[in-house]
Amino acid sequence: MLKKALAGVGLVFALSAGPVAAEDVTITVLEVNDINQQYWQQMGDNFAAEHPGVKVDVQYLENEAFKAKLPTLLQSDDRPDIIYSWAGGVMEAQIEAGYIKDISDARADLEKTIYEGPLNAYRVNGKQYGIPVELSLVSFYYNKALVEKAGVDMSSIKTWEEFLAAVKQMKDAGVTPIIMAGGEKWPMHFYYSYLLMRVGGPDVLNNAKAGKDGGFTNEAFVEAGQLLKDLTDLDAYQAGWLSLMFPASTGVFGDGKGALDLMGNWLLGGQAANAADGKGLSMDEIGLASFPTVADGMGDGTQTFGGVQGFLVTADAPPEAVEFIKFMSTPEQQKIAAEAGAYVPAVKGTDQYLSNPLLKQVAQTLAASTWHQNFLDQDLGPSVGRVVNDMSVAVAAGEVTPEEAAQAIQDAWDQR
Repeated sequence: MLKKALAGVGLVFALSAGPVAAEDVTITVLEVNDINQQYWQQMGDNFAAEHPGVKVDVQYLENEAFKAKLPTLLQSDDRPDIIYSWAGGVMEAQIEAGYIKDISDARADLEKTIYEGPLNAYRVNGKQYGIPVELSLVSFYYNKALVEKAGVDMSSIKTWEEFLAAVKQMKDAGVTPIIMAGGEKWPMHFYYSYLLMRVGGPDVLNNAKAGKDGGFTNEAFVEAGQLLKDLTDLDAYQAGWLSLMFPASTGVFGDGKGALDLMGNWLLGGQAANAADGKGLSMDEIGLASFPTVADGMGDGTQTFGGVQGFLVTADAPPEAVEFIKFMSTPEQQKIAAEAGAYVPAVKGTDQYLSNPLLKQVAQTLAASTWHQNFLDQDLGPSVGRVVNDMSVAVAAGEVTPEEAAQAIQDAWDQR
């Protein structure tokens, strides 16, 4: 059974008046991490109340375990009915392999509630395969007390040079500047990706994919790697950064042991859940800052990086699975997530229910964004994305040169 195969936490929601009938249905959902269990509990109960005899079984896997185990699960006879997805090239590979159900018949209903742009992220070759649920933005979250101790004003930092100067200032003040979960690699690719965007501008990835201007060996990729190495050379991260895993890193932030974390807005829940006291920092103790620009770069500060996260229905899932994701995408259910501060919903009108001031700031920034780039490790597909993550850490650690990293990404693109 699926829940025996997963090393996560499971929640089952059901409403029934007696023994389970033969026609009863269980919908299995595979979610990433488990910080939103309360939200799932309430939504599962609500769905069960409207669909007697249907159970929703939610299973959780930590981020990297999810990526590692999902391909095997999709090939198995015990495939989950609904899976978490970041869209992009990884999703497209899953669709091409025949693992994902075409739910285009539900498109008209989904358009009534979901913003068109995020909904189109789950559309391939004119067919709808899933739904967006969560909009995410990667930003600098900072501990106000620690940056104040170092005499740093995060709101005044506009350029990469100013950012590096602030890192030095924190070091001099005895403050650990940056928390880095290098053990999972993808957090480091946030730096590489943002630097690439700031250096190369909105066309840099499409040009690379098309093989223009040297493809992924273009100077923008090399310069992004060098700027990342410049940061690491300042001894900017906490001790042991190469082995620290993501869940633990959020706890380090919540415990007040580092000033900055370049992370998605899911950090807010994770830092509380993984802090030693189970509470972490209050929202008043956390600030939010944009990624700086790079001198003479083609990008600017209005361009953002993050993702559109949602869910796909797998090929053999019962019809009830499609009904459940339609239910998930209703304003009534996403209002629960907004009010709980779980994330910024992709459903129309729900941003008004965001009570968390930092999530409101995220929503406002996304609304003003002139270009929102999806995570590179998802956008470029599983094989190339894995190399991007590997090379981001390898460059930072001094294991390869920026030129070698760019060539490795190009090689992976050519061999995909």
